[in-house]
Formats: sequence, C-alpha cells, structure tokens
Amino acid sequence: MPLHDRIIPYLERAGLYHLARLNSHWFWLDEPLVSAFVERWRPETHTFHMPFGECTVTLQDVAFQLGLPIDGEAVSGCLGEFETYIEGGRPAWEWFQDLFGELPPPNKVKQMTVHFTWFHERFSVLPPDANEETVRIYARAYIMMLLSTQLFGDKSANRVHIRWLPFVANLDEMGRYSWGSAALAWLYRCMCRVANRNVTNLAGPLQLLQSWIFWRFPSLRPSGFDYFSFPLASRWSAYLPPNDGKEQRVISYRLALDRMSARDIIWEPYSALDVLAVVHPEILTDEHSRIWRAVTSLIYFAVIEWHQVDRVVPQLGGVQHIPEDALNIDWLHAKDGRGGDRWFPHYYRDWHLHWGSRLDAVISIERVADPGPSADYLDWWYRDAHRFLSPGAAFTDPRGTEIPEEALQRGSSQVPRRSQLPHMPDNRRVERRRRVGTRESGREWRWIYDMLHEDDAGGEAADVGGHRVRRSSGRRRGPQGATQFGGAASGTTGTETAGDTFTQTFTPTMTMDVDDQMGSAHFYSDFAAVLRDDAGPSHVQVDAPPYQPSAPDVVFDTTAYHPHMTEMQPQVPDFQGQYAVDLNQPAGSPLDTWFTMGGTPQSAYGVAPPVDDAVQVAGRPTRVRRRPRCGTGSHLLDPFEDAAQDDRDD
Repeated sequence: MPLHDRIIPYLERAGLYHLARLNSHWFWLDEPLVSAFVERWRPETHTFHMPFGECTVTLQDVAFQLGLPIDGEAVSGCLGEFETYIEGGRPAWEWFQDLFGELPPPNKVKQMTVHFTWFHERFSVLPPDANEETVRIYARAYIMMLLSTQLFGDKSANRVHIRWLPFVANLDEMGRYSWGSAALAWLYRCMCRVANRNVTNLAGPLQLLQSWIFWRFPSLRPSGFDYFSFPLASRWSAYLPPNDGKEQRVISYRLALDRMSARDIIWEPYSALDVLAVVHPEILTDEHSRIWRAVTSLIYFAVIEWHQVDRVVPQLGGVQHIPEDALNIDWLHAKDGRGGDRWFPHYYRDWHLHWGSRLDAVISIERVADPGPSADYLDWWYRDAHRFLSPGAAFTDPRGTEIPEEALQRGSSQVPRRSQLPHMPDNRRVERRRRVGTRESGREWRWIYDMLHEDDAGGEAADVGGHRVRRSSGRRRGPQGATQFGGAASGTTGTETAGDTFTQTFTPTMTMDVDDQMGSAHFYSDFAAVLRDDAGPSHVQVDAPPYQPSAPDVVFDTTAYHPHMTEMQPQVPDFQGQYAVDLNQPAGSPLDTWFTMGGTPQSAYGVAPPVDDAVQVAGRPTRVRRRPRCGTGSHLLDPFEDAAQDDRDD
C-alpha cells in the first residue's frame, strides 16, 4: 500500500514510521540460507547453536534493523471478544464499523479476520480532498496492514486479524507500546515451531532474520550492497537471491556454517562509525539501550518467549561465560490463544509483571575491546555441543582443535545475577513418556512375540497386570496429503508391506481384565481368531488379498476363555507403563503386518517421507529444506518426542 504524506504523522506518533519506510520495498528471502540457520535454532535457549558458541537476534537487533521502539507496554489484550474485558466495550464488528466507516462484504470475512484485498482495494488511494477523519481511517487501515504483513504475518499470509482494533482506535496512544519486543517474540515463536520436524511453514518478520544474518556474517552476505541508511534492514531491499540449485546451496551453506569460528562473526556490527552516523538518535540513548541487556519475557498476546541475552554476551561487547540452565517454558510453547478467548494480561499475569519490571532484569556486562567466548566457555562447548551438521566426509573434523589464543587472553567472566521465573514444563509430555516410554528407555515391548513362540506358554505364572490394548484406527495424513486409516494409505494398493495391511472406518477396542489368563495358551488362539474376524467382509479393504494371520498353527482348548468386545472409547487407553513404545517410531516387531502396537509402519506410506519444508514470507511461498538437528548435550531436542506438540502447531 502506498505511503501517503498525510498519514506519516500518525505513523511517527505510533513508532512505526521507520518500519513503514521498509514497506516500500519487496524483500526476497534467500531460502537456502534461512534453511541452514533454521537447522541450528534451539527452542530451549532461543539461540542458534554454532560451532563456536551461541548467537541470536536480540532486542538490540530489532532496534537497529527495523527501527522499532523497544521500551513500552506489552502488546497484549484479547483476540476477539473485546466487550467482555473492556469497560463500555461493544462487539468487535461494531468497533470495526465505527473505526472504518463500513463493514467488509461477507465473502471477505472469515471468523475474526478480513482479507488483504479488501483493505487494498478500499484504502490504497487517499482522496485528495479527504478531511482529517478520513485520513485517520486510512491511517488505521495502513497500520493494520503494516502490522499484519511486515511484523506479525501468519501462515495464512493473506488476512488481517481484528485484534488490532483496540490499538488503532486511539492512534495517538500507539507509541506507548513495545512493538519491537512483540515482533521479536513472534519471530522466536515461529522459529520454535519450525524446529519441530513436522511443521512445514515459517512465518514472522523474516526480513529481520535475513538482515541480521547479513550484518553478522560477512562471508554470507551478498556483494555490492555497501550503501545503507536507517533502518539498517533497508540495505538489502534490492537483494534478489538466485532461484536455482537450492539443494546444493543448502549443503554449501551448511558446510560454511560448520567451518566457522569465532573470527567469522562480527559480534558488534553496530559500533562502527558509519553505522552510528545514520541511526536515529533515540536508539543510542541509555534509557533505550539498557533494555537490550534485560533477561526478561517477550510478550505478543498469547505468545510468551524468553529474551536470554545472558547466553550471547559478546553481542553486547562482553566475554561469554558458561550460561545457566535454560528456563523450561514448554507449557508456554504449547499455548497459542486457542481454546476460548482470554484476557492475556490476567491469564499470564506473572509474565506481564516480569516485563513491567524489566529494568530490574537488566544484567551487568563489562565491555571489553575484544568480545567473544571465554576459554572456559569454549572448553565446555567443545565437550557438550553437537556442533556439526555436515557429514564427516565433507571436511576434516575439527573437534580436536585447541582453544584459540585470543580466548585464553580474554580471561573468564562471571555469571551475572538475574531474576528468573519458575519453570513451566508441559506435564502432558512427561505423562506421555511415562505411559509409552521413549526410544532410550530400554524397556522390552515385544513380549507378545516372544510368548507366541514359546513351546510351553506357562502364562499363568507370568506377572502381567491389567491393561487395555487398542489397535490403531486413527486417521493419519500420508506424505502427500492422502488420508490414512489404520495402517495403509487411502488410494494405495494396500500391498506395500511384507504382509497384509487393511483400512477400516471403525475398530472396536478389546478390553482384558486383570484376572484374564493372558499368558495361557488358549489366549493366543482366540487372539488370532479375533484378528481374523476383524479382517472379514464387514470391513472396507483396499485391494488387499485374503487375510492370513501369522500366529502359530496350534489348536488349543478355548472353552475356559471368552474375550469380550467393547465399543471404542474416545479416551487414549492407560497402558500403565506396560509398553515401551515410541508412537512416533515405526513398529519393529515381525508381527507388525497384523498387529501394530504403535506408530505407523514405514511401508504404510507407500512413498518416501517428504524431505522439504515450505516457508512463507509476506505472502510469498518459499522452501526450507529438511534439516538435521544440533544442540548441547544438556539440551538435546529429540524430534521423535514432540509429536503432540507438532500436532498442536500444525
């Protein structure tokens, strides 16, 4: 949308004028470069894990790159029902009609959002004879579009949420909010989501991320962009990355990052005289700059993230010490504002109070002439970090490299005192680990297979507790969007596995009481009979041959045992720790052709899993390549343990 001269004063009072200047350019994302950095993002620490240590985008970078105000009130409130929480408030759409003079047509409205095209068609050209009230209406429309595209773009990439109505209702008061901290919180959350292996879209202020990379890493920046002005992200506005050979470029960028040392990063790019000559004077004031050193919460409505600047002290001119353990905010990462409207300043009261007392969370950093990691930090990092993502054949493994001389000369640095809120772990993940186990638990789960092949079952003496077994009947999505039922992909031949797979629309749950003789011989005969009945004509089959069970061909006396069937329960059965099954792992039992304890067999996909992740920036679809993970020994993120989080994020 064009920037009219008459709405510039409103943007200046709102603290968004410098961001609006960036809006006149179309930023193109270097997809392979962003992909290589996405691989190194750690949700626990909100940092990129590099071979030489950690680095990240901080509030200082937001101030210099986008020119946004950092200090101020948190950008929060509620997402829809304003009349519930605001005194004298009216329904949201009545607000909309009062502020914009009309309502959008029904085909441009979806729930609490309005399509971009309506704003662009209705408010892109300001009439020459417009009165001041009309100018304010156009300023509101421009600000809502600016926030929804440049800072807080979501995966829809084409809609404006009406959460901004309470902010644009009083344009003169918009300058009291910390738009910079909200934008950084949203970038952190988007990066944390895309770190999950099944999330395929990346949103957020990606022009901030790419500009940060170019300013910090000279070897990765494009050549020929020597002129710059404020805000500093405008330096790369004309950059057009190549569009071919993306797979090879990802490998090349990954290898370049693996070969980096502390000499290849500019810890303080904003201290150069030519940079200080163009930045806005407010950026350099002590009242503004001290917020950069605050280890505090970052708030954007339901998004709460942690500004862990104590892990990247060299970016503020100090010597990096061995950091403290990261704050566990898994519970906050699971929150996205769904599940009913809330007034977030009350719902997240402790975190809002922590941001309110942000000046008390400012850490002390002793500036030195040569900032960087200390020798103690590098010794810890070399021992505990997973630093390299390229295969070993790509370059000589430098793990035995000695600590550089300049790190020894820096000396050590003490951990600064800082306040820290209590941990907020997601207990649902802990409960899931207790119930089904993990790949590292080492518990045996193939006991059914072992007992099926015993000559003398002797199960009466086995100490087997009561449990319920539920065969998989949930709907799953295949690698190309095909819906899967049971274990086979819909639309396939159903014969990809070594045995037979079948699809079904409904599967009962078999319940076994504590006093049932599970280890006895007649149990296995009836168990096979139940499976044969399940594969009968009452179930829908996809070109599958007649069902042939793999149970032993032995005749047993079944008069004493009568298993009973119950209808499927909507709740997940409580396995009570009986099975150490990772539900994100393909079942490994030889009997998984007819009995799957958990997970989806690899052969059920029919084709190889997808290797690419789609990324979207400002409405333009781009690609981020599938990546390995990296991290420290104490903060390793196992992607197979995050399926529940992946489902919520998707």
